[in-house]
Amino acid sequence: NKQVQAIIGPLGSMQADFIIHLGNKSHVPIISFSATSPSLSSIRSTYFIRAAQNDSSQVNAISAIVQAFGWKEAVLVYVDNEYGEGVIPSLTDALEEVDTRVPYRSLIPPSATDDQILQELYKLMTMQTRVFIVHMLHTLGSRLFARAKEVGMMSKGYVWILTNGITDRLNLVDSSVVASSMQGVLGIQTYVPNKQNLDNFMVRWKIKFHQDNPSVLNPTLNIFGYWAYDAAWALAMAIEEMGAVNLTFQMLNASTGATDLDNIGVSQNGQKLLQKLTNTTFIGLTGKFSLVNGQLDSSAFQIVNINGNAARGIGFWTQEDGLLRDLNSSNTSKYSTSKSNLGSIIWPGDSTSIPKGWEIPTNGKKLKILVPVKYGFEEFVKVTLDPNTNTFQVKGYCIDIFQAVVENCLMLCLTTLFRLPCLMELVPVNYDALVGDTTIIANRSLYVDFTLPYTKSGVVMLVPYKDNKSKNAWVFLKPLTWDLWLTIGCFFVFIALVVWILEHQINEDFRGPAAHQFGTSFWFSFSTMVFAQRERVLSNLARFVMTVWVFVVLILTQSYTASLSSLLVVQNLQPTVADVNQLLRSGEKVGYPDGSFVYEMLKQMTFDDSKIVPYHSVEECDALLSNGSAKGGIAAAFDEAPYIKLVLSKYCNKYTTIPTFKTAGFGF
Repeated sequence: NKQVQAIIGPLGSMQADFIIHLGNKSHVPIISFSATSPSLSSIRSTYFIRAAQNDSSQVNAISAIVQAFGWKEAVLVYVDNEYGEGVIPSLTDALEEVDTRVPYRSLIPPSATDDQILQELYKLMTMQTRVFIVHMLHTLGSRLFARAKEVGMMSKGYVWILTNGITDRLNLVDSSVVASSMQGVLGIQTYVPNKQNLDNFMVRWKIKFHQDNPSVLNPTLNIFGYWAYDAAWALAMAIEEMGAVNLTFQMLNASTGATDLDNIGVSQNGQKLLQKLTNTTFIGLTGKFSLVNGQLDSSAFQIVNINGNAARGIGFWTQEDGLLRDLNSSNTSKYSTSKSNLGSIIWPGDSTSIPKGWEIPTNGKKLKILVPVKYGFEEFVKVTLDPNTNTFQVKGYCIDIFQAVVENCLMLCLTTLFRLPCLMELVPVNYDALVGDTTIIANRSLYVDFTLPYTKSGVVMLVPYKDNKSKNAWVFLKPLTWDLWLTIGCFFVFIALVVWILEHQINEDFRGPAAHQFGTSFWFSFSTMVFAQRERVLSNLARFVMTVWVFVVLILTQSYTASLSSLLVVQNLQPTVADVNQLLRSGEKVGYPDGSFVYEMLKQMTFDDSKIVPYHSVEECDALLSNGSAKGGIAAAFDEAPYIKLVLSKYCNKYTTIPTFKTAGFGF
């Protein structure tokens, strides 16, 4: 209504949405020095100028700190309004890029009571994660930390990281709260270089402020005061650059009954002023003032550690170099996330040791675990009673895997032993999990959830070997087939005939009676395999034929020697049973581990009950297979791949496996 040419403001992000709409409608540039929420960037208005840094420009600095100390989980604690929610998507993405998970987001209402804050803090205490990233304004933040101190969450082992929403306004927080409730907190602070123009400005500003407010002692300015001054200076430079212009408004013809918003005019110089503002660059109080995409270009951030009544700088972060001890010592080689580039840190609880980022909560839920008791295959699960303590000791491969999971997932467990033939009986919700050599199969998944399998899947058939190696006197004929033997004989005759045709006219060795010529030619052809002939070859064509024949004979003899050696030395072991159908046709007995679901699978394959024999251990399985079906044993054993591997580890030279059915493997 005043037909101003530009507006510096608003102060907060939540009011900016409406003001931006007015500026866009009236072509009046809106210059905000404190509306930092990233959500404002999504508002498509060319007349909104953010003379401050976007909150999302600091998320990579936070993720670099988290990555430097190796924390794999972090809880986000933020105010439940547009300001708090604006930075969360980009912050979550930045944490995920460094393999840090966000297991929980804690929303604090802007007008939360102390009881509401305490209730949320108690919920955080029950979680394993001890790394908290806080994004809110200082008014709510000071109350949050006072309550956190009250419930013991500012003690050793906790990690608190502040965005610049609090650290840039730390001078506005009650010093008693900082000194008593915020010790050891890390924070991201917008870096302001110490320059002569800033010192001169502060001297002049304090004199002017004291004249207007004589009762206020030691006034201070934070980053938003500097940005406000730079925003006003940039607007003054832009107007001066425009020169003498007629600053007029064009009033719109509003319809009858229109609101005041409909009667707002349009500035005739808004577009020109906006262009001048966008192109304005100068050295301001906070460094170089330059607008990129309508907002202040990001600069370095200082990483601070709150000790005493103030924040102490421990390092810097830049987009190009990552973490730095000093801005003058830029890393030209690569982006750094090394904690060695940060100064000494005093953590909450006056601790100097780096928190591991997680703790097992003393008031958290303890999982009640069922362990199946199986006898015979104790390498997987072995349960023994300790007579001294009268408690059960659970060991084995499956238990070792579960304990590794527990250590990684930070859980507390209570163990209960049971003997159940069917997993479906576990449905009553008295327990949280089953840990043991339990196979994932379809009908069980109707009642319980399974983890991913941790063993190789499948039911396999274990059968004895039989040696097919021939031991008779004619074994020397086995390396080559009868067709190949016949072909070799024909070639010997053919080579003898070719050499005789080429040599008998010119070579006396191949002349004489017919019997002599016949014997010489065949002797010459056959003796090539073992030694050089006495007879000489005079014809060049005959020499060429013999060269090729010698090469062929060399290949044949080497291949024959290798094959014969393999037959005589290497065992030719073959399974006694080729497949399940052979067992069904022959009526052989088969075995399975007692109490296993494999029994149902054998019944589905139409094996008769009288042909199915249970066994209880590796040794019993070996004894049954060794006896064979004819002597009261079994011809094959059906079991899951892990158990069969256990049998093969003890009797690898007696048995082989044949894949039968696919299963999903063992799971918890």
